[in-house]
Amino acid sequence: MGVRMTILNRIVAALLPFFLTCAIAAAEDTAKLDGLFDRLKTAEAGEAGRIETEIWIEWSKSGSPALDLLLQRGRDALELGDTQAAIEHFTAIIDQDPSFAEGWNARATAFYQAGEFGPSLADIAQVLQLNPRHFGALSGLGSILEESGKPDRALKAYKAALAIHPHLEGVTEAVARLEAQELGQEL
Repeated sequence: MGVRMTILNRIVAALLPFFLTCAIAAAEDTAKLDGLFDRLKTAEAGEAGRIETEIWIEWSKSGSPALDLLLQRGRDALELGDTQAAIEHFTAIIDQDPSFAEGWNARATAFYQAGEFGPSLADIAQVLQLNPRHFGALSGLGSILEESGKPDRALKAYKAALAIHPHLEGVTEAVARLEAQELGQEL
């Protein structure tokens, strides 16, 4: 028993710097994102676009070069209109790291573009569970709900996205459109 404990202590001692480095990096990433989100809430429209880009860059960092490559290949496939290939790449990411929210979000987008709203909604739920501040997923949720004939629920999703990112492209217009429809129904 003493030999096993000694070996275990040595393994822990050897791995401790690695785990501490990972924890520090994760805390720095969280602090960086927190700062970006704070700036985003008060930014002017032009600056908000730059901050949004920085947030997307942070969200796209999986911590694995292989997963980052799969994410890029999936995005490239999506850009070329090959939703099936994109879904396969994003599924491989999720299989390897189910805690990587951007893998789920990318696949939700691919499912949406393929017209598969059910799987897209399921993936959006995963994104929001992993990253409740994901304004892209909230915007996508709003789009699906609006296209599914649920304007009241879509409006709530869009407003939730705007609460995080007040200048989110297309969402301000969607809110105005849905609010105008709501007023028209009341008249």
